[in-house]
Amino acid sequence: MDKHELGRFLRSHRERLAPSSVGLPAAGQRRTPGLRREEVAQLAHISAQYYTRLEQARGPNPSRRVLAALGRALRLNNAERAHLYVLCGQQAEPPGPSAEVPDRILDMIERMPHTAAIVLDARYDVLAWNPLAAALLEDFSALPPKERNAIRRYFLNPDPDRPNYGMSGGGDFGRFAAGHLRAVAARYPEDPATQALIRDLLAHSPAFAELWPSPEVPDQRNLVKTINHPQLGAIPLTCDILAVPERDQHVVLFTAEPGSPAEDAMRLLAVIGLQQLA
Repeated sequence: MDKHELGRFLRSHRERLAPSSVGLPAAGQRRTPGLRREEVAQLAHISAQYYTRLEQARGPNPSRRVLAALGRALRLNNAERAHLYVLCGQQAEPPGPSAEVPDRILDMIERMPHTAAIVLDARYDVLAWNPLAAALLEDFSALPPKERNAIRRYFLNPDPDRPNYGMSGGGDFGRFAAGHLRAVAARYPEDPATQALIRDLLAHSPAFAELWPSPEVPDQRNLVKTINHPQLGAIPLTCDILAVPERDQHVVLFTAEPGSPAEDAMRLLAVIGLQQLA
């Protein structure tokens, strides 16, 4: 890992970005052009202290997840992303599911204020989300990266008051998840994160262990789900799953029928966000 060159690379790309280009206000005097370190850290969902250490050539070798987040935050193109990985002594192409969400997908979900949207990799790690998805499901930014996996959460860390985010059809998701993960393991046989997830599930979830031997590999694209929100109650929604084939990712969209009480609930949720209603 070339720490000094990495620091120069990060700093130069931070300084070339105008705050308005990433949706941040430009208010206040800035000593240097571009984004502040704290703003890059915020966009990448890492601590400002950690990012500062990377720029100052004092940080540890970043994980692939952190590199992917920095690539998104700094709006790097494909060649720049590949160079970022090389600077950290890693291959640009991972042996497993890609964690790099295309910029066009990130822009799309941000332009959908009344649709809850999350982006999943092939392993069902939650890579990106818009504010309404955080309000509807959970605040993913408050979770450690390892816990932002929908399959792990369903089998190993269910909320006793709201399993599977209060979503109907939990048993169907369990069968789908086991079959889906089986197909992912076949596509990425050398991916350590996929193998570690499967080992954890087999060791600690009797339900997953029972489903795992089945040869079934189901597919889901369009579903109707009712989500039991802790403040707004039952919200029936249409769940559409869109493929991003070049990255082996999926965009999951939760929408309400126009003119329905569910649409009113989603609009209210878009306003209150993560606030708690009295």
